[in-house]
Amino acid sequence: MGCMSGPYFIRGSVSLPEAELMWRFSRSSGPGGQHVNTSDSQVELRFDLAGTEALPAVWKERALERLAGRLVDGVVSVRASEHRSQWRNREAAAVRLAALLAEASAPPPKPRRATRIPRGINERRLREKKQRSDTKRGRSGRDWG
Repeated sequence: MGCMSGPYFIRGSVSLPEAELMWRFSRSSGPGGQHVNTSDSQVELRFDLAGTEALPAVWKERALERLAGRLVDGVVSVRASEHRSQWRNREAAAVRLAALLAEASAPPPKPRRATRIPRGINERRLREKKQRSDTKRGRSGRDWG
């Protein structure tokens, strides 16, 4: 399959292992002209996440955990049928899979450290609230005679 446009990087220098990608093509239900009913333009890309050696072990653990709902026997699959040409659908599927794995294997965010709001800032906020409320109260024309 020499026509793919280069390696699809997940993050850093780790890319989708070309040899471990399983492609399936079928007829697409999407847009198209007279040619579409005879060409297999829908692409399904499957990747054996549980059995791969291409990802660092930590990433793999994380991805398996986060994608647990999407996996079937440790295999993650992505579909693309929005383009008329099979080649562009393949591009789309590969990009989507790379993005999915990048997101799933990302390190967890740092825990938020609670910090105190300085007293001065809090007092200023309350002062401004009071002024604003006085301004608005002054607008209601109750005591206009």
